[in-house]
Amino acid sequence: MELVRESVAFFDELQTRVDIGLRHQGYLFVTRTPDGARTQAELVAAQRGWGLTDVELMDSSEARRRFPYLAPDIVSARFRPGDGWLEPRVLALELARASGARIRTGITVTGFHVKGDRVRGVTTTDGNVEAENVVIAAGPLSGPVGKLAGLDLPLATVRRQKLIMPNVPQVPEDAPMTIDFETGAHWRPAGTGAHALWTAPAPAESPLDDVPTSASFAFGLLDPSSDHALARIVPFWKDVWASSRLQWWLQAGQYTYTPDRRPLLGPTRIPGLAVNTGYSGHGIMGSIGGSRRAVDAITGKLKPGDNPFRPDRPMENRAFDVL
Repeated sequence: MELVRESVAFFDELQTRVDIGLRHQGYLFVTRTPDGARTQAELVAAQRGWGLTDVELMDSSEARRRFPYLAPDIVSARFRPGDGWLEPRVLALELARASGARIRTGITVTGFHVKGDRVRGVTTTDGNVEAENVVIAAGPLSGPVGKLAGLDLPLATVRRQKLIMPNVPQVPEDAPMTIDFETGAHWRPAGTGAHALWTAPAPAESPLDDVPTSASFAFGLLDPSSDHALARIVPFWKDVWASSRLQWWLQAGQYTYTPDRRPLLGPTRIPGLAVNTGYSGHGIMGSIGGSRRAVDAITGKLKPGDNPFRPDRPMENRAFDVL
């Protein structure tokens, strides 16, 4: 949460100067079961204990009054209006521009340049690059890059897909991210349409630079007969499914998970080599705070004993997060 708070403060300030598509429209978690309602209540109590005092817990009638598109059989909802989203590509390009750094693409790292016992740079298909410190920040490809240096990072890559629908008139433009608490299926407004995702547990796959999509992912979200259909908690998705004007396409990438669902930030056991990776699906939310801590750890400002994300920390397996 500390990483997220710092990152969101940065995004809010940046949005005053550059439109990165930042929208604070909230996250709305909706449940259809009494067990889900009890868990939601426990989560709200925990979140308030962590300092999120603006998290709301609503019963069915209050949730449907405020969000009329919800199904009549929902039991409860958890809502935080300050949550939101942004455009990752726009953010990445703005960070690259503002850094003033020389950024080169289309070049493959083939190994590491070592002098004595310290990494002093990387070897690439376009020559050597010398550096006092090298940081592996390659997302799902961080594991294979680490192996080039003999580093075995505790990372697993899982395919994640996004369903993009450019024109869905049934979606309110001011709606929050709306999440089925039982299944993890969720959607949010995007332009005149919507983006929809499903982040249920999935098997680990080999890291890929070009991740394939599957049409069954779209059908699982859109077909009302699916056990994780968007229409389970929002009936207007049945009309979307039935419309002859529905258009959609898919994008795919990979989340990079650590066993404890926390990032790897800072120096590794190999002198001169650090990591900033393994955000476990929370990349954009924790990116700024995480990257600053990685830099502080590399420069010595953050000592290993004070860095709960150091790569050599003991890890316990944690349960899968819904989002």
